[in-house]
Formats: sequence, C-alpha cells, structure tokens
Amino acid sequence: MIMGELRRYLRDNAPVRVSRSVRDLAYRAMQAKERLTAEKGSEPKIEDIAREIGVPRQDVVIALEAISEPISLYEPVFSESGDTIYVLDQIGDHNDDMNWLNEISLKEAMQQLGKREKRILNLRFFRGKTQVEVAKEIGISQAQVSRLEKGALEKIKNRI
Repeated sequence: MIMGELRRYLRDNAPVRVSRSVRDLAYRAMQAKERLTAEKGSEPKIEDIAREIGVPRQDVVIALEAISEPISLYEPVFSESGDTIYVLDQIGDHNDDMNWLNEISLKEAMQQLGKREKRILNLRFFRGKTQVEVAKEIGISQAQVSRLEKGALEKIKNRI
C-alpha cells in the first residue's frame, strides 16, 4: 500500500503530466532498447526499437521525449573562460513577417467572438483545462462546451 501511495504521489506531482499510455509505451521502448543493446552490443536505432515493440517510429520518439526530465532554459550548456552558453542561447527565433501577420490575424478573428466563446477558448487553450472542467466552471454541459469550442474555432478559421 505504501509503495502504491509513493508511486501515485510521484506520478501526480511530476513537473509535466504525461498520460499513462504514453508513459507505458516509453517504458516498453526502454525495455526493448535494453534487450536489443544486450543482443547486439551496441545501441539500437529508433526504428529497431519501434519494430521490436510493434508501434510506429514517431510514437516511440514522442513517448521517449515525453518522459525525459524538463531542463531549465538557464541550464549551462558550455562554459569556458567566463563565457557561459545557456540552453536559452541555443533556441532560434523563428519570428518573421508571416508569423507576425498570422498572430495579428488570429487576434482580430478572436475579437469577433462572443464573450462566452472567448472565455471557453481561453480556459481550454491558454489555461489547459479539459472540456469537463470548463463546463463545471461556466455552468453548462460538456457537450455544449464541445459545440461552442468547435464553432468558435470554425469562425476563427474562416476569418483567417
């Protein structure tokens, strides 16, 4: 019972929530990797691991990345003679004129939505709440949240 409580605590208080199915797939992939490494004597490719457990390559990549520990953007990557390079320095800026125009178009399209639609999209996509949580907070059914969300996204899509 104590082990179960510890596992639940560690699972529920992880820095990033990962679904159980993705976590299980990652653990299967890690076990397959260990088996293949022992058999071949060298580290297997992702394709080999995917073939071993019978899932698409991209699912293996996503699962393994999902369970890796997040690192700080201020984690030093390289440091020599006082010049430290951080993870943040390694991230490129892909903002160009097209991205700015898309962002402006999105903001303008969202301004055309009703107050309730804006609130639903804010709760769903900016606060990360589920449709059930949004429904409870607003006081409507989950099905209504789903319909309103779908309609709002369709309106935005048509305006962009």
